[in-house]
Amino acid sequence: MSTPAGAGPSVIAPHATPIGDYGFLSDGEVTALVSPGGSVDWMCLPRMDSPSIFGAILGRHAGSFRVAPTDVTVPSARRYLPGTMVLETSWGTDTGWIIVRDALIMGPWRHEEALSGTQHRTPTDYEAEHVLLRTIRCVKGEVQTVVECEPIADYGRAPVRWQYSDKVYHQGVGTAPGWQHELLLTTDMRLGFEGSRASARTLLKEGDTRFIALSWGRKDPPLTYEDAYGRQVWTAHHWQHWLARGRFPDHPWRSYLQRSALTLKGLTYAPTGAICAAGSTSLPETIGGGRNYDYRFSWIRDATFALWGMYSLGYDWEAVDFFSFIADIAERDDDLQIMYGIGGERDLTEHTLDHLPGYADSRPVRIGNAASTQQQHDVWGALLDSVYLHSKAADHVDSRIWPILAKQVQAALKNWRAPDAGIWEVRGELQHFTSSKIMCWVAVDRGARLAAVIGQDAAAGEWELAAQEIKADILEHGVDDRGVLTAYYGTKALDASLLLAPLLRFLPPDDERIVNTVRAIADELTEHGMVLRYRVEETDDGFSGEEGSFTICSFWLVSALCEIGDYTRARGLCARLLSLAGPLELYAEEIDVHSGAHLGNFPQAFTHLALINAVMHVIDTAELADGVPSATTP
Repeated sequence: MSTPAGAGPSVIAPHATPIGDYGFLSDGEVTALVSPGGSVDWMCLPRMDSPSIFGAILGRHAGSFRVAPTDVTVPSARRYLPGTMVLETSWGTDTGWIIVRDALIMGPWRHEEALSGTQHRTPTDYEAEHVLLRTIRCVKGEVQTVVECEPIADYGRAPVRWQYSDKVYHQGVGTAPGWQHELLLTTDMRLGFEGSRASARTLLKEGDTRFIALSWGRKDPPLTYEDAYGRQVWTAHHWQHWLARGRFPDHPWRSYLQRSALTLKGLTYAPTGAICAAGSTSLPETIGGGRNYDYRFSWIRDATFALWGMYSLGYDWEAVDFFSFIADIAERDDDLQIMYGIGGERDLTEHTLDHLPGYADSRPVRIGNAASTQQQHDVWGALLDSVYLHSKAADHVDSRIWPILAKQVQAALKNWRAPDAGIWEVRGELQHFTSSKIMCWVAVDRGARLAAVIGQDAAAGEWELAAQEIKADILEHGVDDRGVLTAYYGTKALDASLLLAPLLRFLPPDDERIVNTVRAIADELTEHGMVLRYRVEETDDGFSGEEGSFTICSFWLVSALCEIGDYTRARGLCARLLSLAGPLELYAEEIDVHSGAHLGNFPQAFTHLALINAVMHVIDTAELADGVPSATTP
């Protein structure tokens, strides 16, 4: 997050790894964050929203897993193997070079004799093996190498104790009192145990290879380097084959689209198809501040952008799975929440973990999210727009959709006149947020269109009139005397969420009010060219402190500028935003406009979804300007 205008850059604690420098691993069930120094500082088991076993990113004594040379802390280079989620770190020392490759291992589908127990979507040819695998290869000279694995379960409250298995010094079994899981640490090095820490030390010479695998679940871990290497290659090929299924334009920005697609796939909980909003909890929006939230849940509002992004890049199966997750919930629940657990759970009660100091001493550390109980009136529009997008892309409407559709339209019609907490989940006074009203209009408008498609003509006519009434109310009360859409009724304050108005086709892109709104936000709601959500002195969000630049808002501005025909400004802003990506082309929630530091939870699905939307807008706009018909949008 940015500091106040005119102030210096945000201060990052000297011993904290920059958020944007972390590498991200996933197997579709578990995710991990790996620091440049070779330490896994965040990983939860057995799901990406479970309590952590490695939590050093939120407290140095909450568990970590390091593989690195003994006398070097800064690597020479880091990258993903092209087209994969396999992270490679190269280390140069005074005496030699080693290469470490990290992956959460994928393997063939194995539930042939019994049902999975967690799988709700159509099975594919592959699934997670529940193995975090780290391989080491010495490519020159000799390097003294150390492994230190110290898992501490339950967010750093339950140290794991090790004992040797029948593999003697090559395998440890880890358990913790009151923790129902068991870990296996398997390696071709020799392990030693000191309390909760398992360690290995070895001198690697040119040509030497080693592996260490942390596993959980029923799949046997690798016992030899050859087996470990084979599984890592299978995993790399899996990701490359998955990426090859997509449609990516031949463009210099292609790699950002591909990394965003891989990241979104990595944030998707495979058994249900739910997209986890981020891979972490409580990484701060302001260093030392209290804007620290748990984002390891699935937001209904992500549905529209997720489906748009997936369909536009050719990932129809993933789009169908996420849509099915949303449809399951909408069919089950009469009162739709704004977010759910990745298994469809409703209870996301918020707690604080007071024993953890937080990233760079930013308290509190939160698990759960109190915003799940808020009234946010955009939820029905997000759901109905996702149904509408799905029906257009799939060219049919599921037989169970009509009852869901009717229920959500009625909810929007019942509530659209009332104030709410808005898209930004403010914890201050409820307002008549204009973007919430627009999303209610979206719900009713899309409901009318879908009703007409499936032959519900009476409902279609009734809802079309209701949509016109909502739009008229917005244009009467949500537009100021400059002809600009405002944050909420009765104010002249701006809100970046109104950049969605042209994308949602609330008004035509060339409508004067849309053009005025986009330009006002671009000129007045920015710091150093980066878009703020709102001005905190104008919108009461229930918190103190400055509000900074949310990267999603800047990507929205790129898309909106393309919509109104300002291609030059859109392309310039998009190029700048892409230049601010982390070294592995990943994004957190915010970027400090002064220092370029990434802040907030990481990696952030919504940011990567907005990136896809923005980059595709810029590419498509350029093609149309050159007279080339676009083949990339759904």
